[in-house]
Amino acid sequence: MPDPLHGAGSPGTTGSGRRGDRLRHVLNWVNLSTPLGLGVAAAGGARIRRGPRHCFLADHYRWRFPVAGAFTVGDVVVSRHDLDRLMARRPSLLDHELVHSAQWAFCGGLPFLPLYLASMAWSWVRTGDRAARSVFERQAGLADGGYRDVPVRPVGAVLAAALGRRPAGPAPEPHRGGPKGTLPA
Repeated sequence: MPDPLHGAGSPGTTGSGRRGDRLRHVLNWVNLSTPLGLGVAAAGGARIRRGPRHCFLADHYRWRFPVAGAFTVGDVVVSRHDLDRLMARRPSLLDHELVHSAQWAFCGGLPFLPLYLASMAWSWVRTGDRAARSVFERQAGLADGGYRDVPVRPVGAVLAAALGRRPAGPAPEPHRGGPKGTLPA
C-alpha cells in the first residue's frame, strides 16, 4: 500500500517524482505554505529555482534564523548553503526535507509550525536534544536530517531539576554535529 507522505515510489527516488508529490504540491499551494516559503526565501535573499518532485530549492539564504542547515516551508527547501553541494555530500537530505513538505501539507499549512515547535519542546524535555524525539524529525528520518537518536531521560527527574528540587542526573550529550545539513568547516 502506498505511503501517503512518500508517494508510490521507493524512499530514495528523487527523479521526476512520485504519485504523492502532486497531491503534496497542490495542498501546499492551497494552504498557502508554498507561497509563504517563497516569500521567506525571497526576503532572505535566497536564489530560488525549481527542484525535483514539484519542490523549489532556495539556497544562499542570508538570515540566521531558523538555526538549521536546511529547512522547509511548504514545498520550498531553504538553506544558507549551496544546495547542490550540500545534497552531493548528503544525498538523503532532499528526501528528508520533502517529508517535512508533506507534513506541511497534511497539517494544513500554518498549523504545522506550533505542532513542530511542540514536538521539538517534547524532544528536548525527553532527551535534551531538540530533534531526537520529535515525531516530525523521526518520521523524516533522523540520520537523513543530520540528527542522531538520543535515549530518553525520566520526565519526573527533568521536571524536578527544572523546579530546583534535585538534579536530573547527567543528561545525554546534545547533538554536537551542528544543525542539520551544515557543512564541516
